[in-house]
Amino acid sequence: MSTPTAPLRLGTRGSALATTQSGLVARRLGELLGRPVELVRIKTEGDVKTGSLASLGGTGVFVTALREALVDGRCDVAVHSLKDLPTQQPEGLTVVTPEREDPRDALCARDGLTLDGLPRGGRVGTGSPRRAAQLRAARPDLDVVDIRGNVETRLARALGPDADLDAVVLAYAGLSRLGRTEVVSQVLDPVVVSPAPGQGALAVEARTADLVETDLAEAFTALDHRPTRLAVVAERAVLARLEAGCAAPIGAYARLEDDVLALSAVVSRVDGSEQITHSTRVDVPHLSTEVEADDVARALGVRVAEALLADGAARLAPLTAAAPAPTEPGRTPTGTDDPAGA
Repeated sequence: MSTPTAPLRLGTRGSALATTQSGLVARRLGELLGRPVELVRIKTEGDVKTGSLASLGGTGVFVTALREALVDGRCDVAVHSLKDLPTQQPEGLTVVTPEREDPRDALCARDGLTLDGLPRGGRVGTGSPRRAAQLRAARPDLDVVDIRGNVETRLARALGPDADLDAVVLAYAGLSRLGRTEVVSQVLDPVVVSPAPGQGALAVEARTADLVETDLAEAFTALDHRPTRLAVVAERAVLARLEAGCAAPIGAYARLEDDVLALSAVVSRVDGSEQITHSTRVDVPHLSTEVEADDVARALGVRVAEALLADGAARLAPLTAAAPAPTEPGRTPTGTDDPAGA
């Protein structure tokens, strides 16, 4: 790690959204550590390739280069959109999750239209197979168009002077962090469009060896937000147990209220013709240790995934899970479902 008097080097992707997110973390770390923090821009595989998300293969395409920079010592800390992270955490690296933004998806439509108000046969853009499937389930008449590009590029497809779409769907969290919520015509109910596991949360990652009785360790402890951590542990446990790839239309949404962790998850056919949803909740006593609470959240996610499998989820989506739940944590990494969303 850089010397205590030198700036802390924070690795980030170079997009406007990524640097905005990383800037928020940099300012907080600067306050906690009492030293400057500088951004180190790292180009990832997902930033270079231009194909559809499904064609990229998904597994950590927005993460690997950042982690390599961390391991090689080119940066001291890295910031990811949590939903980009593979579900298995590599040895030697540790993540912490600050309080997350609103995890819901947002419809950005011309003339302020809502999902119900879009014209029959309306064209809606998204780069996410999950969003596409759930939009088709809610409105089978819509023409869902695969799009990529940064936030402004995608917004222009519906709201720009040369718009060719009636609406686009993006993560509300990303729009909020960019100060662009005025473009939102409807925040979508998770019952209609369930967010991606971990959506809206950031993962701040460091070398584990640098987190032993150091100022950075204390800063990581201060960054941790327990309700966010437990929610995303449960959501990502669903993904890990289902062994789903990035093209699998899977949503999961958890929240901790009054020491009760509630989780709902959905698996859809790509064409939206069928969906399976399962919801449940569990008590998480506030006095339990971090490890105990994480275990409860993880078990909740596995339980929901098992229920989805029992109801036939593997019949709907490209899952590889079929056997009973493993005794070890989920083993299959899963990539993001939205390259530019938070």
